Amino acid sequence: MREYDNPDQSYMRKAIELAKGGAGFTSPNPLVGAVIVKDGRIIGEGYHKKIGGLHAEREAFASLTESAEGATIYVTLEPCCHYGHQPPCTLAIVENGIKRVVIGSRDPNPLVSGKGAEFLRSKGIVVEEDFLREECDELNPIFFHYITTHLPYVTMKYAMTLDGKIATRTGASKWITGEDARTHVHALRGRYSAILAGIGTVLADDPLLNCRLPGAHQPVRIIADSKLQIPESSQLVQTANTYRTIVACAVNDPEKEELLHKYGVETLYCPESTSAHCAPSTKGSEVDLVQLIRYLGENQLDSLLIEGGGILHEAALRSGIVNHICAYIAPKLFGGKDAKTPVEGLGVDVPDNGALLDHPKITPLGKDLLLEYDLKGGMNHVYRNC
Repeated sequence: MREYDNPDQSYMRKAIELAKGGAGFTSPNPLVGAVIVKDGRIIGEGYHKKIGGLHAEREAFASLTESAEGATIYVTLEPCCHYGHQPPCTLAIVENGIKRVVIGSRDPNPLVSGKGAEFLRSKGIVVEEDFLREECDELNPIFFHYITTHLPYVTMKYAMTLDGKIATRTGASKWITGEDARTHVHALRGRYSAILAGIGTVLADDPLLNCRLPGAHQPVRIIADSKLQIPESSQLVQTANTYRTIVACAVNDPEKEELLHKYGVETLYCPESTSAHCAPSTKGSEVDLVQLIRYLGENQLDSLLIEGGGILHEAALRSGIVNHICAYIAPKLFGGKDAKTPVEGLGVDVPDNGALLDHPKITPLGKDLLLEYDLKGGMNHVYRNC
């Protein structure tokens, strides 16, 4: 171990914590933090605060307490070398006389992807890559997915009892988890560009679907409502001028659409194209979730949190759009063969056809647990024999 390894780790972890300050506000840009160190002292630090604002490196240079000549900069993501909303950070690094750059994550953006590190080396700067890369990569699953696929990163979230129920046999669901878990959900909402629920959830619970933490980012609210059943009196419609709201439908109903538009609700026509892509409706027409996802990506909404019921969850899994699962588990047992479960539909025929999950992470939240997994290889294969 080199004698500077421990300080290096400390400085990079400081940059990681700084980067988290931009959660929810940098979309579709990544979360990035930077720390400038000279003679064992931090002389500048910063993070990317919002889209269009200074990048982390330039924020750090703006905070300098002395010259950065001969200093080391620790940055969680490879510095950019192209002009976008801001000039290249690589130029700022050179202009400020930095002698060493320690990089955490590599940037998959084709406009950067190794070019930033190469440019810095061409200027005689020492560049070290992949430092605490796994920890730095954990900052940006959304950015990495969106920049390489141009599709939003999709997380499916639900709360359930230990026996797998999201409501009692009467449909009651408030509250399954405790206050710590519910606060965590609001923090989660604040990190995503958009949130999706189905019309069944709207009719049953009349949710607001906003983030209730002070100063937090507010996600775009999207409802999969194939028949435009959303009530004029619902909280979602009544607050559409405060929180951007989109209703995705599969029918043409000019009268209902005109009514919704008066409240500020946007409508999006997403009729079914193939059954594997759709959110089922008991009345025949369906909202095509893949078409919806493509629309979101084209409009720079880089992430989507699905907070629906078992029907929407099954449709999302079947369509192959889900990347990540967040399951909040409460130490309760509801029982009941007819009580709702997180994923409904037909289901698989044999255990080997079940969805495969990977990269488990467990977080205690009061008496509850948050279980997180990545979907391994998507879900289309699950229904091949059904």
